[in-house]
Amino acid sequence: MKTPHASALAATAAVAITLSLATPALAAGPFDAPSTLPYQLPPFGQVHDSDFLPAFEAGMAEQRREVDAIAHDAAPPTFTNTLVALERSGRLLDRVRRVFGNLSSSNTNPVMQQLEKELAPKLSAHSDAIQLDPALFARIDALWKTRDTLGLDGEQQSLLERYHTRFVRAGANLAEGDKAKLRALNAEISTLTTKFRQNVLAATREGAVLVSSEAELDGMSPAQVAAARAAAERRGHPGQWLIALQNTTIQPSLAVLKDRALRERIYQASSTRATSGPYDNTPVVSRIAELRAERAKLLGYATHADYVLADESAGTPAAVHAMLTQVGAPAQAQARREATDLQAAINAEAKAQGKPAFTLKPWDWAYYAEQVRKAHYDFDESQVKPYFELDRVLKDGVFHAAHELFGITFTERPDLKAYRDDVRVFEVRNADGTPLALFLGDYFARDNKNGGAWSSTFVDQSQLMGTLPVVVNNLNIVSPAPGQPVLLTFDEVTTLFHEFGHALHSMLSNVEYPSLSGARGVPRDFVEFPSQYNEMWAHEPVVLSHYARHYQTGEPMPADLMKKVLAARDYGEGFATSEYIAASMLDQAWYTLKAGQVPEGPKVMAFEQKALAGFGFEQAGVPPRYHSTYFAHIFDGGYSSGYYAYLWSEVLARDTGKWFHAHGGLSRANGEYLRAKVLSRGRTMEPGRLFREFYGQDPDIGPLLEYRGLSAAPAATKRAAPKRAAPAKP
Repeated sequence: MKTPHASALAATAAVAITLSLATPALAAGPFDAPSTLPYQLPPFGQVHDSDFLPAFEAGMAEQRREVDAIAHDAAPPTFTNTLVALERSGRLLDRVRRVFGNLSSSNTNPVMQQLEKELAPKLSAHSDAIQLDPALFARIDALWKTRDTLGLDGEQQSLLERYHTRFVRAGANLAEGDKAKLRALNAEISTLTTKFRQNVLAATREGAVLVSSEAELDGMSPAQVAAARAAAERRGHPGQWLIALQNTTIQPSLAVLKDRALRERIYQASSTRATSGPYDNTPVVSRIAELRAERAKLLGYATHADYVLADESAGTPAAVHAMLTQVGAPAQAQARREATDLQAAINAEAKAQGKPAFTLKPWDWAYYAEQVRKAHYDFDESQVKPYFELDRVLKDGVFHAAHELFGITFTERPDLKAYRDDVRVFEVRNADGTPLALFLGDYFARDNKNGGAWSSTFVDQSQLMGTLPVVVNNLNIVSPAPGQPVLLTFDEVTTLFHEFGHALHSMLSNVEYPSLSGARGVPRDFVEFPSQYNEMWAHEPVVLSHYARHYQTGEPMPADLMKKVLAARDYGEGFATSEYIAASMLDQAWYTLKAGQVPEGPKVMAFEQKALAGFGFEQAGVPPRYHSTYFAHIFDGGYSSGYYAYLWSEVLARDTGKWFHAHGGLSRANGEYLRAKVLSRGRTMEPGRLFREFYGQDPDIGPLLEYRGLSAAPAATKRAAPKRAAPAKP
C-alpha cells in the first residue's frame, strides 16, 4: 500500500492532478477493465496518482446509470433483476476504490491525501444517492415483504436480508426532508474522519523522539540502536537516534530503556498525540461524536451505540457493558497485583543503588514488568528474538499451520509486482492444486503508513463475479539497519498469526455473492473471531517448535527456553487486558452520549479522564490502549461503538481453541471442519448460528478467562447467545 515516499512528492503535490470533481471524465488507464494479471491483481506498475480521479468520476457515473436502470426497470422486481443486478453494479468504482483505499492506508502521499479530502464527501453523497433512492428501495422492500414466497435458498435469503437491513439503517424509510439532513450529516462525518486519520498520521510522524546521546539508549540491543540511528538519518538527523511512535499508547521501547527520563519523554509524546498544535484532533473528535449522535437520533435510536449495536451480535450497549465489566473486574484486580510486584521491584532496585525510590508510572510499567518477568521466568526478550526471524516465522509458522489445517500451499511469486518492492506476493493453492488466492505481505513501518496491523482485500471471492481473492496483511515492524535480520518480538509473532486469520477468512470464502464474501459482510464482533482464533497456533507447542529456530544456526529453540516462554505467556495480562478494557469503555462512553451531550473540543480530554475514572480505571499506571485523539478504530475506522468486538470475538476464539484441543489439535480433519462450518461461509448465515453449528453450544467465557490467566477471579460461566435487536423504524 505504498509506492513513492511522501517527502519525495511534496514539491509536486500541488500541481500533480486537478482535484475538481465538477466535470465527469472518462475512465482511463489501469481501472477501465478488470486486470489481466493472475487473480486480477491490480497492475500497480501502471497506476499513477493522476489515474485515480478520472476513474472515480467515471466509476460513480457508471454505477448511477446502472442503479437508475435497476430502480426504474418496468418489469416487476425479482431477486435477479434487482439484487443480483445490484451485486454486479459498480465494478469500475469498486476497482479504483479498493486500490486507492488500500494505498491511502499503507502508501499515501500528499497528492493522495488531498484527493482523499476532496473525494470523501463526494463518495458519501454517491452512497446516499443509492441507499436513499425511493424507487430502488421500493423494489427491495417488495422482495422483502414477499420473501417467503420467492423460493430463495439460504444464501439468497441472507443477501436479501442484508440489503433490506442496510437500506433501512441507511435511512431509506425517512421522509425526504430528513433524508436531506442525513445527507448533510454523512458528508460532514466523512470529511472529518478523513481529517482525523490524516492528523493522526502526521502527529505520529512528528511525535517521534530524537535522542542526541547513545548513552540514553542503554538497554536497547545493538541492532535496535543501529535501526534508531538509520531512522534518524532517513529523517535528516545524522549523528542522532530516532524512536518512531507506534499506534498504541504504550511504546515497545519502554520495555527495554533504562533511562527513566527518556521513557517519560516517549510516553508523553505518545499519549499527547494530536491534542494540540496543527494536528489537534480534539475539535474533530467532539464534532464526529456529536454528528453521529444526531444521525442516530434522526434514524430513531437513542444513541450512536444503540444504532451500531442493533446490527451487531451484542445487540445493546447494556450487553457490551456487562461483558466488559465481567472481564474487566478480574483484569483490574490482576493489574493491581502486578503493580504491587512492580513497585516492589522499583523499591528493591532503588535500595540496591542507594537511590530514593519513586512511584510506578505508566512509562515505568513495561520496563519493570520485563524485569520481573525475567526474574520469575529466567529469560528476557533478547534471548528469544533470535528464534523469531520474520521469514521463518511466516513460512514455517503461519503458512505451516495453515497447510496442516487446510492443505493449502504457498508459492512466492516474484514475477508479480506489488506497490512496493518490499511487499511480497504469494500464490495460494488448495490441496488438489487448484488456485485459491493471492496473498500480499506488507510488514514494515513507514512514515506514510497508518499505524497498527490490519488485513484488507483488493479482490473478493465471488462465484457470481468469477473472482478469487487477493488479500493483503499489513504490520508495522520497525525495519532493521541494512544487513541486519528481521527479528520479531513474541507479540509481533502473535500479530502475524492474528492478521493471517483475517486473510484466511477471505481466502477460504466460497460464496456466490460478493456482499457476503469472507469477512466483508459479518459484524465487527464476529469479524475478529477467525483472527483471534488463529493466534492460538503461535503458542501451540507443535507449531512453535516448527518455526522457533535460531536465525544464524537454524537450531531449534531449546526445550527449557520454550517452556519458559509458554509459562510466561499469561504474565502481564492484568495490564494488557485492563488497557484494552479501558479503551473499550472509552469507546462506549463517547457513543452512548445523546445529541447535545457531547463535550466541546477543549473539554475532550477532561471528559475522557472523567469517563475512565467512572468506569473504575483510576489506576494511574494503566492508561487506555488509545487516547481519544489517536483512537483511529472509533473515529476513523469501522469500530465506533465496536472496539469491544476484539474481546467478544475472543470468547468465540478461545472456545474454538478448547474445541480443537478436545478433538486432537492441529489436523486436516479439524481444519476442514472449521473451514466448512465457518471460514468458507462468509455471511451466508447469521454469525451466531454459524458458531453454534460449529461449536455445538452457545459461547462460554470460561476458556477466555483461563487463556488470559484471569480464571482465578470471580467469573461467570456462560454467556447466553445474544438476541439481535430489530432495526428501529422511524
